[in-house]
Amino acid sequence: MSDARQIEAEIYERLSKVIDPELGRSVTDLGMIAAIEATPADANVDTDAYDVTVHVELTVPGCPLSETITNQINGAVSSYPGARLLPHIEVGSMSRDKLADLVADLKAERKQNPFSKPGVKTRIFAITSGKGGVGKSSVTANLAATFAALGYDTAAIDADIYGFSLPRLFGVHTQPTNLNGMLMPVTAWGVKLISIGMFAGADRAILWRGPRLQRSLEQFLSDVWWGEPDVLLLDLAPGTGDMAISVAQALPNAELVVITTPQPSASDIAVRSGLVALQVPMKVRGVVENMSYYEHKGEKLEIFGAGGGQRVAEQLTAALGYDVPLMALLPLEPEVRETGEAGRPAVLTSEGALRTDGIGQTFRGLAEHLMAL
Repeated sequence: MSDARQIEAEIYERLSKVIDPELGRSVTDLGMIAAIEATPADANVDTDAYDVTVHVELTVPGCPLSETITNQINGAVSSYPGARLLPHIEVGSMSRDKLADLVADLKAERKQNPFSKPGVKTRIFAITSGKGGVGKSSVTANLAATFAALGYDTAAIDADIYGFSLPRLFGVHTQPTNLNGMLMPVTAWGVKLISIGMFAGADRAILWRGPRLQRSLEQFLSDVWWGEPDVLLLDLAPGTGDMAISVAQALPNAELVVITTPQPSASDIAVRSGLVALQVPMKVRGVVENMSYYEHKGEKLEIFGAGGGQRVAEQLTAALGYDVPLMALLPLEPEVRETGEAGRPAVLTSEGALRTDGIGQTFRGLAEHLMAL
């Protein structure tokens, strides 16, 4: 028969593999396991069974992911190979002082924008366009969902402060959890998200400029616990205004992806958004042409003309002195709008898997192209 103290120690070790979904750390490292108590079960029923009580302290009362955490803890206990364990999970919340110490420790690890440190491995893609209405936010949402579905730890910042769209496109109606001044991004469809649209009063007109606008981006980068994502996408405001410059200053390692539609009135302006790279230390990674055609009875109808994406790619290649490829031609599909406005990126099935048909394969190819170098 296994010794109760040995079981407690081994269960604690097993719980070190249980990861808090928001903080990306093990529940033991975060101090969430207050105690483990193993006692022999009724010997008349099962001489090799133990009741194991795990006292869990969540970071905030009513944590929305408490069920996920307790299910993982239950699984770690019940799958113990040395004896038959009967798990009992008692859930509470951290004291104010303990939570304050935890948040202070987490902030001390960063002290600044975590994405600008030397050696950071996060790939950062800033999605930009010359004008509004070309589907930039839709491309951002579907690309982020694609990365997440492919297994990348994915984060997205809605940096279009005036025209935020990502909460609606991901079906988010909740606010980020506030841990003593440190925000937890909202996770939807596998993507960690932050947007001004998640906060109270966000439906009012926003008239920020200059320093205040830049500070909003700094807060999104520094005051939100992102962990260490593989990919970070930023949905920028159209044009070459304050936010584009702020991104360049805060994230010089970001790569620009220019979105355009086929007609000259859009593509000529799109070139200007890519030419920002002449003034800031960002590289233009490539061009995506959206609404390229509408497929009707097997025929591709070029409703908005043709060639805009290729024109943008060629002009940026000539102006910047390096290859700026046309990476994808995205069709005009009503389903993309309808599904997105219903709160699910159109590249995903209702179960959250990446679709295997045209739009899923197109975005898979775009994601793989972006990560190839």
